[in-house]
Amino acid sequence: MAALRPTVGLISAGAMGSAVAHRLTSSGYTVLTSLAGRSPESIERARNAGMQDVEIHELVRRARYVFSILPPSSAVAFAAEISETIRDRPATSPLVFLDCNAVSPATVKEISQLFTLDTFVDGSIIGGPPSGTYNPRFYLSGKKEVAVKCAEIMKAGGLSVNTMEAGVGEASALKMGYAGINKGLTGLTAAMILATHASSPATSAALMHELSQSQPFVFARTTRMIPDLLPKAYRFVGEMEEISEFTASSGLGGASDIWMGLARLFETVAASVNKGEAAREEEAHKVLNRFVQESKDVIAEKEKNGGKPNPL
Repeated sequence: MAALRPTVGLISAGAMGSAVAHRLTSSGYTVLTSLAGRSPESIERARNAGMQDVEIHELVRRARYVFSILPPSSAVAFAAEISETIRDRPATSPLVFLDCNAVSPATVKEISQLFTLDTFVDGSIIGGPPSGTYNPRFYLSGKKEVAVKCAEIMKAGGLSVNTMEAGVGEASALKMGYAGINKGLTGLTAAMILATHASSPATSAALMHELSQSQPFVFARTTRMIPDLLPKAYRFVGEMEEISEFTASSGLGGASDIWMGLARLFETVAASVNKGEAAREEEAHKVLNRFVQESKDVIAEKEKNGGKPNPL
């Protein structure tokens, strides 16, 4: 069993990365990271997850695997840094790089060119950070024996992993498809809440009550997903841009504009959350929060009345 406990390097110690690291350290793995320039919150998460802070050269020297779990905009630069650093690593002890970022197949193929088929795995994560008995699902693609071996290491660390019999780019394509639907629906909902409110608050209220009566699943989902969106909107910008590239490269023409438009929407929401100075940005945050709170009140009142909707 000791052979299944190689040292893992993991960047970065965000909500997902630190939770994945905690799974691994709880299973006996040594997990290295680099906290240079990271926020106090990230440093605290890394400490709680049992991650060891080292310089990148030390991480590359000691780790057998490196997991990249970053915002999409940082994925290429980090891979390039690791690729440059491993030149000093003995060829007899290759390092395997697992890219788990929400990037398009074209981007991950660009990243894979920095490595070899024997030292690169394309990965995607479906779901939220591991917590308690919950695990997100990792999907891996690339050279079969390399992906299978990486999956074995991860499963031994308490993670849920599926290997795809497909080449580099396919795990990322799966992520693009899933996130395009999941986060796309959240973005479309947020856009319509903001647009109807801009028309008039009464129109937004009417939308809320109509959703509660004719689209209860969408309505309930809104009360969960909008609060989840607000602190993460800045991360979703790059992801929507990658999905837009993915759909454009798939020959879907103008459909790619949908996700590019959502990228701009998420920029507005992110600026609002960060207390941007523009009134429109501040209003976006307040409107979404208010809609969610009032929707929760509608649900509570409906449950109080035995599931019968209230009239407007």
